[in-house]
Amino acid sequence: MASSNEIVIRFEDVFFEYGPNKPIIEEVSFTVRRGSKVTVMGQNGGGKSTIFKLIGEHLKPTEGEIHLPQKLTIAEAPQVIPRPELELTVREFFEKRFKGKIYDIDPKIDEVLEIVNLITDKSTKNKAKLYEKKIKDFSGGQQARLLLASAIIQNPDILLLDEPTNNLDKAGIEHLTEFIKNYQNTVVVISHDSEFLNSFTDAVLYLDVFTKKIEQYAGNYFDVMREITARIERENKKNAQLAKTIQAKKDQSNVFAHKGGKLRLVARRMKELAEELEEQMVDVRKEDKAIRSFHIPAQTDLPPEIISFSSISFLRNHKVINRNINLALRKKTHLLIKGPNGVGKTTLLESIANSVLHTDKGIVLSEGVRVGYYRQDFSTLNFNESVFDCLSKAAMKMTEHEIRAIAAGFQITGAIMHTKIGSLSEGQKGLVAFARLVIEKPGLLILDEPTNHINFRHLPVIAKALDQYEGAMILVSHVPDFVEQIRIDETIDIAKL
Repeated sequence: MASSNEIVIRFEDVFFEYGPNKPIIEEVSFTVRRGSKVTVMGQNGGGKSTIFKLIGEHLKPTEGEIHLPQKLTIAEAPQVIPRPELELTVREFFEKRFKGKIYDIDPKIDEVLEIVNLITDKSTKNKAKLYEKKIKDFSGGQQARLLLASAIIQNPDILLLDEPTNNLDKAGIEHLTEFIKNYQNTVVVISHDSEFLNSFTDAVLYLDVFTKKIEQYAGNYFDVMREITARIERENKKNAQLAKTIQAKKDQSNVFAHKGGKLRLVARRMKELAEELEEQMVDVRKEDKAIRSFHIPAQTDLPPEIISFSSISFLRNHKVINRNINLALRKKTHLLIKGPNGVGKTTLLESIANSVLHTDKGIVLSEGVRVGYYRQDFSTLNFNESVFDCLSKAAMKMTEHEIRAIAAGFQITGAIMHTKIGSLSEGQKGLVAFARLVIEKPGLLILDEPTNHINFRHLPVIAKALDQYEGAMILVSHVPDFVEQIRIDETIDIAKL
């Protein structure tokens, strides 16, 4: 058996760029030991997923070396299932994880679906139906579990999990946490869920989006966060003290420079001292900055009743259930829809969003109401468009300057504005989606898991904007801390219907 001190990942001065003048990481060096549980931290779009692709050998470094032991096996659960794989059946999806033909794969699928708590009906007949079901027919939460299971089934030496709690309900996160704790091999995780991370992390790789380097820390997640916060405070204090001294030296230099004679030499020395001190100034981490506070304007010409419900449909034990309800949403009315993964919350939101096109018998959207729809898979965005084109099409009588000002508040600036949406990180897509909602000025706001992929520092800002939204709002979220920050007027708990 290999020693737990064995290094299984070693980056040596790794440099990677996407094309000329687009560096992602520079001179990155770190090590990961066998059996460790490592968290990768950093801002959205900073290169965390690129690190995974380099480890998984999907990308090769521009410079430097990555050392992995021979015959080491790596499996990755990315943030989303690739679109072409949505058409696969469950069995085909798992078979695709192996290079060769795997005979009698069904017992292996059974085992991993148990681990991710996806099998609810263990009868042979229903299992057979499950294996033939297409991936696209599962809910977002169920797809997240399938992604995890597809990595776990390979029993790899290194398990790479990219935002694994996205779309998972409380039970799903608990199952995943226990699995990671008990997993004997190495696990490297990208996540914004601090409680989840702290439950298993023993080391942190901190990727600074401005210096493009990685700092390595030992300890659990909360300890490392405290250490980083303390270090930032020390750096800010040191910079403030240096700035004061530098200004004093510059002032002295200016005074002596006008005196003439030997005092000019003193002035020159003072200037040199100021320059030496400026070199000691520390580049304080800037990626810890949250997005700016923002406001989602509500449509002004709204009717008294924006949307009404007389019945809703959902799934229970694989059967469609219809329940009569009596609910109407008016201005400033916020509705929370709750329920476990797989009951049809996303499908319900789809029917609400599309009721403007074809009236659902149980849902009536008033004429003329604009719908702002934040989908968890970002499929309301055109992945082939640039960010600027996407936002411009949503704008009504807005100048380019106004559009760019809104985007800048969401840290969407410079080259990002002309980047295709499909090339952005999932977190950046989420920020584009929020910027578009600000521009659209909807009367009905529909949000399906809006915390997925978003940096945790941005969440209080987003929660405040949703809390203050004055149109009608329908929210689905599995993150209680986030929901608690938002005014909720009505709740539909599907589990209790």
